Amino acid sequence: MSGPLFSLAAFIVAIGVLVTVHEFGHFWVARRLGVKVLRFSIGFGAPLWKRTFGEDKTELVVAALPLGGYVKMLDEREGEVDPGEVSRAFNRQSVKTRIAVVVAGPAFNFLFAIIVYWAMFVTGMPGLKPIVGDVAPASYAADAGILSGDEIISVEGQPTRTWEAAVLALLDAGLDGLDTVAVAVRDVDGQERHLQVRFEDPDELLKKGGVLENFGLTPWQPPAVIESLVEGGAGARAGILPGDRITFADGVAINSWAQWVDFVRERPVQDIAVQVLRDGESFDLTVRPDSVIDNGSEIGRIGAYVQLPNDEQRATMRVVVRYGLLKAVPEALGRTWEVTTLTLRTLWKMVNGKASVENLSGPITIARYAGQSAAIGLAAFLSFLGIVSVSLGVLNLLPVPVLDGGHLLFYLVEIIKGSPVADSVQLAGQKIGIALLLALMSLAFYNDLLRLLD
Repeated sequence: MSGPLFSLAAFIVAIGVLVTVHEFGHFWVARRLGVKVLRFSIGFGAPLWKRTFGEDKTELVVAALPLGGYVKMLDEREGEVDPGEVSRAFNRQSVKTRIAVVVAGPAFNFLFAIIVYWAMFVTGMPGLKPIVGDVAPASYAADAGILSGDEIISVEGQPTRTWEAAVLALLDAGLDGLDTVAVAVRDVDGQERHLQVRFEDPDELLKKGGVLENFGLTPWQPPAVIESLVEGGAGARAGILPGDRITFADGVAINSWAQWVDFVRERPVQDIAVQVLRDGESFDLTVRPDSVIDNGSEIGRIGAYVQLPNDEQRATMRVVVRYGLLKAVPEALGRTWEVTTLTLRTLWKMVNGKASVENLSGPITIARYAGQSAAIGLAAFLSFLGIVSVSLGVLNLLPVPVLDGGHLLFYLVEIIKGSPVADSVQLAGQKIGIALLLALMSLAFYNDLLRLLD
């Protein structure tokens, strides 16, 4: 299952879950510390559903715009308060209490990520072995001697049992700004090689594009072997047969089905000189892809289907990372800490210009990832939720007014100076914070649009 509507639904579910976790942290701690909560809202805008509960008649609201939420507490700065309830107003609480309530939101996001990773490690976190597909010529990977078919087994001494682990390890090395990175690989014959990857620019991995793309390799994918063809399609008309393996197209070596698909899509109604391997012999053919409109763009299509690996081959590509109930606890803590520090370091690299801000993602890209992970399965979707939950926790702790971190900054100043920050200063800070957030959101949305047009 896939498509825009599915991605939108997965996005709404993901945001709904993570916002609920975050706001529940504020709500739960506020209630525990005696602060009266007036409303717990998931989403902004007009209420779609509303109920009241508890002695305080707290409103539970699901609102129309599912891009956030809030907990509204009794506060003299936002309206008149009954004299009998002044002691329960948020603004009358001690600094320690206010800090605890504010910190609780991001803390619950981190706790949620820990629980998600623990559950995944206990039940088994599936992944794909980091087996290399294509290696880009004159890339860092090629210069180091990494070959197609190699399995990456460690980066800087960190074991890499899955592609996710390999990407995180490479990103970690890039954020450390290392000139030389040690990479161990295992070839198809089981022989291990210990290589040194040398970077002219230590921040190259953080430039526009993904870590693997900047490194110069892609994960293994099925070769361009034809399973079947559409009768009357461009492939069938050109004489391509089931079982043929596409080896060259216009003189370019074709190493994977994905590479072949991209090659065809970019050449609607253009002759392509194709070389196929058939029963051990090479044949030269000419294919002219049909023109098809896909999402408003003209693409080429030949009407052919890939021959997928059989069950035995698929099994050799998969790996499941699993730990016992107790062993999974430190592993989950470690994974959450790793994602947290990587997020912070990446943000800092963006601020000082050493990482491309073009990698910043907005709601469109997040929705696409939500849909893709949900389509793969529950484990992939939970992993996605864990990463986004950590990101939400980190971003909310940044010292930007209107965010939780901005409130904490004001409370820290209050502790130092012995009195609350003036309302006028807080208001000015909030205006600056809103401007910064709008600028950040605009940049992220712009990046999303560029990705859609690519």
